[in-house]
Amino acid sequence: QVQLVESGGGSVQAGGSLRLSCAASGRTFRSYAMGWFRQAPGKEREFVASISWSGDNIYYADSVKGRFTTSRDFAKNTVYLQMNSLKPEDTAVYYCAAELWRAQAMRGPNYWGQGTQVTVSS
Repeated sequence: QVQLVESGGGSVQAGGSLRLSCAASGRTFRSYAMGWFRQAPGKEREFVASISWSGDNIYYADSVKGRFTTSRDFAKNTVYLQMNSLKPEDTAVYYCAAELWRAQAMRGPNYWGQGTQVTVSS
């Protein structure tokens, strides 16, 4: 069992930055790819970014490439999403996710966090 707790959401003006954190419980953090999804009102949940279980491979959705950066700290059992140059269309609830032994871009997470709201105003 893995529990994921996000933090760092909030409101920011367009062009601003936010950093999301996701703390994972359990001793098996190293076995999981960690990633981020988001869901805007009236839309389906979509993939944002993920980092493989080894930390060697990182993937981004085209819509955030060059603006968002994800990283993981194995010592702290934490994954981060640094979001720069934010746009109003980035407004969504952002979810942290974990998928066991995933080396490619995350596709079917085993665990989800509770979500954190990010609002970008123009």
